[in-house]
Amino acid sequence: MVRDGGRLIWHFVREQPLAFTLAAAGAIAFTGAIVASAVVVGHVTDDVIVPVLAEGEPVGGRLRTAVLLILAIAVWKAVGIIVRRTTAGWLQFGAQFRLRERVLAHQLRLSLRWYGSRTVGDLLSVSDSDAQRATFVLAPLPFATGVAFLLVGATGVVVVTDTTIGLMAGALLLIVIAIDLWGGYRTFAAMEEEQRRRGGVARVAHESFDGALTVKSLGREVHETERFRNVTEHLRDQTIEVGRVWTGYRAFTEALPAIGTVAILVVGVARIAAGELTTGELVRVAYLISLLAVPIRLIGYLMWDTANSVAGWTRIAEVLDVDDVVTFGALGAGDSTTAAVVEADAVEFAYGDDGPPVLAGLELRVEPGRTVAVVGPTGSGKSTLALLLARLWDPDRGVVTLDDRDLRELASGVVPSEVAYVAQDSFLFDDDVRGNITLGDAVDDDRVEAALRLAGATRFVAALPEGLATRLGERGTTLSGGQQQRLALARALVRSPRLLILDDATSAVDPTVEAEIIRGLQRAELPSTIVIVAYRRSSIVLADEVVHIDGGRVVSQGSHEELLASDPGYAALLQAYEVDAAARAAELEEAAPDTLAAGPDERSPGEGPR
Repeated sequence: MVRDGGRLIWHFVREQPLAFTLAAAGAIAFTGAIVASAVVVGHVTDDVIVPVLAEGEPVGGRLRTAVLLILAIAVWKAVGIIVRRTTAGWLQFGAQFRLRERVLAHQLRLSLRWYGSRTVGDLLSVSDSDAQRATFVLAPLPFATGVAFLLVGATGVVVVTDTTIGLMAGALLLIVIAIDLWGGYRTFAAMEEEQRRRGGVARVAHESFDGALTVKSLGREVHETERFRNVTEHLRDQTIEVGRVWTGYRAFTEALPAIGTVAILVVGVARIAAGELTTGELVRVAYLISLLAVPIRLIGYLMWDTANSVAGWTRIAEVLDVDDVVTFGALGAGDSTTAAVVEADAVEFAYGDDGPPVLAGLELRVEPGRTVAVVGPTGSGKSTLALLLARLWDPDRGVVTLDDRDLRELASGVVPSEVAYVAQDSFLFDDDVRGNITLGDAVDDDRVEAALRLAGATRFVAALPEGLATRLGERGTTLSGGQQQRLALARALVRSPRLLILDDATSAVDPTVEAEIIRGLQRAELPSTIVIVAYRRSSIVLADEVVHIDGGRVVSQGSHEELLASDPGYAALLQAYEVDAAARAAELEEAAPDTLAAGPDERSPGEGPR
């Protein structure tokens, strides 16, 4: 713990040397004032209090001198406190900011394969709670640095005043530090477990909030509450265990300085009686030791906070040590005015090292400017292929190219500028309509309006209370599923991608509206090759080509009519799609005929989400 804590402290100090230097200087100034105050109090006792009260000498100018000395020490202390506390806050919170920024930046560089192994709640806990705890040690660190000088100075003063009492004070100090070190070591493992359980609480809470619709629709509120109660009780028990160990050791370290002070006073009085010590010298030593009580406790706090910080840092280091980073090459962007040629050559892919193969030797070529529908049974690899074409995952073997350029060889930022991927589950931010489409890019309203028009979203956006300036709420919950999908499509279109990938991205839209969107995309003067993972016949027949995938391979590729005539599996699949669509339409009509009669996406925005 001490070794790792020292490395952690050095890491933070090296990042902000000026803040630490100023904070330590303020702490040293404050502790220097403490030593000076003890000397002044002893001087005032021997030169003012004893002569005036015991010997009846006149006060004269002694009182004025004593008051000025005490006021000077008070101002000295105040300046030291202000400098130390202000710059210590700068040190600690600056370190928190940099640590959170570093963790987030590293996470965003990692592959989706790694994200699949961690829960969102746990990642939130690492970025927030663990980052905060990792910097706990910086709060007492500057003062502890000053305390080190205080201990040296105080020990020197006490030893010079009386060697016997000085040895007693030194022994007391060593005992307290030893107890604090052992206590910090004993609680380190308990603090690590506490942080792990804190991440579990964040994980369950995030799942419950994120799945609120499912929880409420299935009446599982009581179950979720009980599940959350269980993990919070485990966290409570572990926190109590940490507190039990901590307070047990602290009881000793809080009591020992007081006991030691009494013992030193007893010895001091005996030495005064023997003529080996003056009253002022004993007052000086006793006062100095009483002032050392807080700094001695601070050493304990530093040990405990070091254990806490190392526990938090351990979880952060687990994330920072992950090397599953998405790498990039040096190739630049292609011609933004022309559609891209897309090719997959002998592509193989599996989710996880031991997972079953999803794509096995897949071969595909899509000519520029073509609209291609990718169809296949469930689990055939359609969505996986879409993810690989957008380089959200990398193939285990084989290569995916854009204009004969391996996607892995493109420079950072090139793929997002040339390829737009729209998933079935559309994610909208807690922002207005314009912000959700531009995502902070400098895009004028004309381009936004054009993208909305192509996505079939102009009508409902115009009907929103503030149009493009209407805030959508977290995840766009104020919109229907079809409206959310169309805004996600507009977000992709506003960037004029050379390759547009729609992974069932219009599944929540009425088939007639979906067909109109596809026709609009084909008629528009877009420099785009369009790949659609499709399930509806109305969408498939509009494509220039159809790619039939089964078992992770391309079974056939050609026009809709060609595949109907030459590929029995495709014909059977299309028939199954139609039967499934008819069954779903019948179920919806029986459940809500009025809604269907009005059209699934003609609902007023004021009617709320569906």
